[in-house]
Amino acid sequence: MWDLLAGPVFLRIISVVALLCVARLLLWKKSPSKPSLRSVAILVLGDIGRSPRMMYHAESFAKLHFETFLIGYKGSRPVPSLLSLPYIRFLYLSQPPLALRKFPFIISAPIKIAQQITSILRVLLWRIPHPPEFILVQNPPSIPTLALVWLVGTLRGSKVIIDWHNLGYSILALNLGSNHIFVKLARIFEAKFGQSAHAHLFVTRAMHDFLVKEWDLQGLKAILHDRPPAHFHPANASEIHELFLRISPFLPTTFLPVYDPPMSTPLTQVSSHALPRLRPDRPAVLVSSTSWTEDEDFSILLDGLSEYEHRARASCGALPRVLVLVTGKGPLRDAYMRKAQALQGGDHWQWVRVISMWLEPKDYPVLLGSADLGISLHSSSSALDLPMKIVDMFGCGVPVCALDFACLSELVIDGKNGVIFQNAAGLADQLENLLKGFPNAARLESLRASFRRTVEPRNVSNSEDEGWVWNSWDDNWTRVVRPVVLPNVHVAG
Repeated sequence: MWDLLAGPVFLRIISVVALLCVARLLLWKKSPSKPSLRSVAILVLGDIGRSPRMMYHAESFAKLHFETFLIGYKGSRPVPSLLSLPYIRFLYLSQPPLALRKFPFIISAPIKIAQQITSILRVLLWRIPHPPEFILVQNPPSIPTLALVWLVGTLRGSKVIIDWHNLGYSILALNLGSNHIFVKLARIFEAKFGQSAHAHLFVTRAMHDFLVKEWDLQGLKAILHDRPPAHFHPANASEIHELFLRISPFLPTTFLPVYDPPMSTPLTQVSSHALPRLRPDRPAVLVSSTSWTEDEDFSILLDGLSEYEHRARASCGALPRVLVLVTGKGPLRDAYMRKAQALQGGDHWQWVRVISMWLEPKDYPVLLGSADLGISLHSSSSALDLPMKIVDMFGCGVPVCALDFACLSELVIDGKNGVIFQNAAGLADQLENLLKGFPNAARLESLRASFRRTVEPRNVSNSEDEGWVWNSWDDNWTRVVRPVVLPNVHVAG
């Protein structure tokens, strides 16, 4: 019924509401004031606290003394550094009334859409005290944000910057198929309102090349690969000890080495009058961050871990026990974790445990820095974006085992900062090779050693002689975005 009726109805609703908004705004007297210099409105149609790249943008603008308005939904706590900067103001979008959940979709949907559009326009046009110099918008989602920021930018003289994380229509195609009329219309919408902007930022060179060729994007264009902020770093034994003391109530005690808080945790122990140190009988810790959506097939991880279980049993102690910690929230979490619980019940899994948890922003980088290996199941709906989770892992000095896709080589260099796999069997192969002999696993240590060498990753697929180095978000943003927003101000030195 959705395919035959709700899709076209939904589109008609959007079109009618958009036309009403256009008509209302065209009659609105344009403000004679010019945009306020060194001000930016950053719009993300999602939970601000779960939008790391946009929070990092806000922090970078604020450090340049831009009056920064961060707009989105209230939910998870933002990164602590944002809360201490004097130039940042949070403007939260209003949520639809809970009472709408009691109404049929055909009634509640148009009300929710109208409420969302009204909420965005109210913030951009009235709650911000003056027209901002820039409006930075995250894409996706494309509908309705691209049309609204285009309209507000035209009327108020603000310069629109689109940060292309992915393509909205490609995510929609995961559910409806690429030939669905709704997907085709969404693509037209995204191309139309995304074409003209003051500037475009791209998370990958592949996305830049595709959009410039296919959509003939106008305006400045810059590739801004994701990087973590400076506080992401490898965790030392004291940090690991403190974190695992806090999260130990959520861990499976019968699976882990015996520990006695506060003198020991499953990973660390404290001798008398000494600092914590890693214990030699600890399990290997694997970490994966996920939004639990269709573009990450978590069954690959579960199947790969099942195969690893068989190999560990037969290894005569050469392979370690594995504790897999999965962070994040999303719609498919409960279904996948029920499958994991079934595998962990009885005698099915003796060498593997999977735990799902949600961490505060201050604890998330410490957890990553405590891990021995990161796991990425991101497959990319467009094959043009890169997963932020891998960037975070790299910032914490953790190599990654990543599901391969088209442009992954812009980030993961197989055998240097991580390894790739194609399926569950390939994942099990990589885990066996990397973890053999743990905690003294030579191949894993070789990957970890690459993070002790510095400044920016390059795609070395065509030249095995080139090295691999890494830099921070601040360095990368200053080099790429600062010339876009302050073209006449040069960095000293």
